[in-house]
Amino acid sequence: MQVDFVESCGASASGEYVNNLSICDIFSSWWEGEAIMGKGQAGALSGLDDCRKRMPFAWKEFHLDNGTNLLNFAVYAYAEKEGLKYSRSRPYHKNDNCFIEQKNSTHIRQVIGYLRYDTKEEKDCLNNLYRNELRLYKNFFQPVIKLENKERIGGKIKRKYGQAKTPYRRLIESDQISKKEKEELMAIYQTLNPAELKRIIDKKLDNLFKIYQKKKNQKNVNLIKKSKPSLVSFSKMIQERILVS
Repeated sequence: MQVDFVESCGASASGEYVNNLSICDIFSSWWEGEAIMGKGQAGALSGLDDCRKRMPFAWKEFHLDNGTNLLNFAVYAYAEKEGLKYSRSRPYHKNDNCFIEQKNSTHIRQVIGYLRYDTKEEKDCLNNLYRNELRLYKNFFQPVIKLENKERIGGKIKRKYGQAKTPYRRLIESDQISKKEKEELMAIYQTLNPAELKRIIDKKLDNLFKIYQKKKNQKNVNLIKKSKPSLVSFSKMIQERILVS
């Protein structure tokens, strides 16, 4: 598993805001996400455990970047307790986490955008999306093309790609999970309607934007109230100027 965080801080990284935990299985491209407020270690560890419980298979190892919200003793102790291997990316080597970086773009940035989400209402709305329709739509119905081989021919690099398959299909056709786990996945698949999932996703994203706009409008009103002097203070200022003159 490759693990990373995507910040929803907007144009400013000051204060506390939502950090989107993003987790991807290298073999199948199965993805899970969780919205966490702030960069605290306790919240990051809780989100990591929640995503792990939603996965349809057991973890063997998880690979992190160098962020302190996951690269810490609490997460290391969790890995030791659960019998999981624990590794991290080399500093200044972005390709060490290339698979999750792709998912950060397609599953988070292209879905929720680059706005600043810093309220509990926005965080809850994002988690309602990550834990339900978005994960089902992406994992069961969005095919992924994987690079199988590449070779340099002269001054060019020739790449060979395999057949596009959904994460669900890769798991069903593999021997990496048990027969019982495959049956559970197939039972879920039979109940899903991709068109309905997409409609619900769009509806929840509309709701998220409405929450954001309401918050933004309220902040603008508060700024106007603070900057606009009251009638009493304004009359007092005029009197002071008269006395000075």
